[in-house]
Amino acid sequence: MKMALSPLALRILGCLLEKQVTTPEQYPLSLNAVVVACNQKSNREPVMNLTESEVQNELDRLVKAHLVTASSGFGQRVVKYEQRYCNSAFGNLQLSSTEVAVLTLLFLRGAQKPSELRTRSGRLHDFADVAEVEATRADLAERERVARLPREPGKRESRYTHQFGDESAAAEAETPLEDNSDLSARVAVLEQSLSALQALV
Repeated sequence: MKMALSPLALRILGCLLEKQVTTPEQYPLSLNAVVVACNQKSNREPVMNLTESEVQNELDRLVKAHLVTASSGFGQRVVKYEQRYCNSAFGNLQLSSTEVAVLTLLFLRGAQKPSELRTRSGRLHDFADVAEVEATRADLAERERVARLPREPGKRESRYTHQFGDESAAAEAETPLEDNSDLSARVAVLEQSLSALQALV
C-alpha cells in the first residue's frame, strides 16, 4: 500500500505510534499532548516548534484520510486522537512490533543506520541485536516500505529511510536543476550585454 505523507503528518503519526506503545495509560492523546509530543526535543529530528493550530489542521486532514480517529466520549472533556494507520480493524497495513518500532523511529528521526535504530528503540521494542534490526529492515524493504540510501563516504553502515514520504519532496529536489538552466540563460544574456558595453568603450 503506497502512501504519500507530509513531514508534519509523519511527525504526528510517529508520535501517536510511539505513545501508544510507550505510554498506553495516557493514550489516546489530546491535542495538547500531540503538540507536546511533536515538539519534544529528545528523540526527534528535526526538532519542531509547531503551533496548536498547525497540529489541529493536520489532525483534521488525517481524520478525513481515515488515518487518525478523533473521539469525544461521554464524560470526556477534550477530543482524543488515536492512530488507525496500522494494526487497526480499518487499515490494510498490518505490522509486527519490530516493524512498528523501526517505522516509528524513521518517522520521528529520519534516515538511520541499523545500529542507531537498535540503540534508539528504547521502550518501543527491545531488539536483541543489530541482526534483528537488519532482519526487520529486510522484511520492510521487501514490501517497499523502507529503502537503503547510498553509503556516505567513510561510513561503514548504510542508512535506511521509510517509503511513506510526500513525493513532492522529489519534485522540490529537482527544482535547483531548473534554476541552474535559468541561471545559465541569464548569465549568457549578461555576457552579451557586457560584450556590447566593452565594444562601446
